[in-house]
Amino acid sequence: MATLPVYRWRLAPEGMATRRQLRALGLRPGGQDVAAQLERPRRRRGPLVAYLYRIDRAKPVRPMTPARAAALEVAMRARRTCPNCRTDVGYCVPRSLGMCVPCSDNESAA
Repeated sequence: MATLPVYRWRLAPEGMATRRQLRALGLRPGGQDVAAQLERPRRRRGPLVAYLYRIDRAKPVRPMTPARAAALEVAMRARRTCPNCRTDVGYCVPRSLGMCVPCSDNESAA
């Protein structure tokens, strides 16, 4: 098993990018293996790690199809619907509460 090259934070070579950086360029890793590792040291814990991919091997992002857009809309509507009052509250219902904020406030006041 070969080890990955490790670079310090902000010292990655040209031609490599993280997933987020690839996405900002309109690209995706496209099945390629991780090319290197980026580490940001922290004081009392282990370092933060980000994986780097080669930009020249990256593929373009697949376009959003109407079916995928519809499925995404249904999923987001389900996340915005409160299970108690069954209304679309306009934001994602917090998982910690399990219901919208007004329902949670009413339940805690009672």
